[in-house]
Amino acid sequence: MNRMAQACVMIFFGAAVLHASVTDLYLRYVKEGLRPFLIAASLLLIVAAVMTLWYDLLPHADGSEGQSDPAGRTRPESAERSPSGSTTEDLHDEHTHHEPRVAWLLLLPALGLLLVTPPALGSYAAGQAGTALTAQQDYDYDYPPLPAGDPATINVFDYAARALFDKGQSIGNRRVQLTGFITPGPDGQPILARMILSCCAADGRPVKLGMAGNAPTGLADDTWIQVTGRYTDRVTRDPINDEEIPYIEVETWRRVIAPKDPYE
Repeated sequence: MNRMAQACVMIFFGAAVLHASVTDLYLRYVKEGLRPFLIAASLLLIVAAVMTLWYDLLPHADGSEGQSDPAGRTRPESAERSPSGSTTEDLHDEHTHHEPRVAWLLLLPALGLLLVTPPALGSYAAGQAGTALTAQQDYDYDYPPLPAGDPATINVFDYAARALFDKGQSIGNRRVQLTGFITPGPDGQPILARMILSCCAADGRPVKLGMAGNAPTGLADDTWIQVTGRYTDRVTRDPINDEEIPYIEVETWRRVIAPKDPYE
């Protein structure tokens, strides 16, 4: 692979990252707030590749008394030549400007970005990891009032943290509305879950929430639902990391389509 081929690969890879960044595809890999950095990185790749192509396509002087290499050094006419007629410096430059053919494998991740849309982390990932809320973490702070409206729309993590570490005091008797996907619970009954990210999908962890009352039954794993209910002090244990999983007393629920951003 010569330098021009490397530049073409860089353009292709940068375009693939840019395509993922300006669509919702990047949300399958990283948090929403990282979009500007992905766009900037992809544009830098494209600009660097275009500048490389522009430099290589510039006409270079070819005088009879010597030739100049890209660094501006003059090659003397008396430079040692190989039997094929090329100077040793020519052979050296040809060797240094070519990279191993394995570098073409860099096209594979770019093709993956363009052709493959991976599913978001779901019930399988949630079943392999313990709930993200642990007793070792410090959640001892004043919880802000719930959003206005009835029911109050909050995320699964917010409800679980208030239920476990605030004992539901900041929820009171208000109704709340949560959205998540179905995954099997410790007792085999369906529970509500949502994956949270610190940076990217590689560090995704589940927040798990048991459902009491009018809980849904007969739904397949990874089915997205929206539940409306109230706080209950009922808890269970996650068999994976032995941490507490809070419950919500479900009043109503309905199936919904997966949100654009599946992570919290």
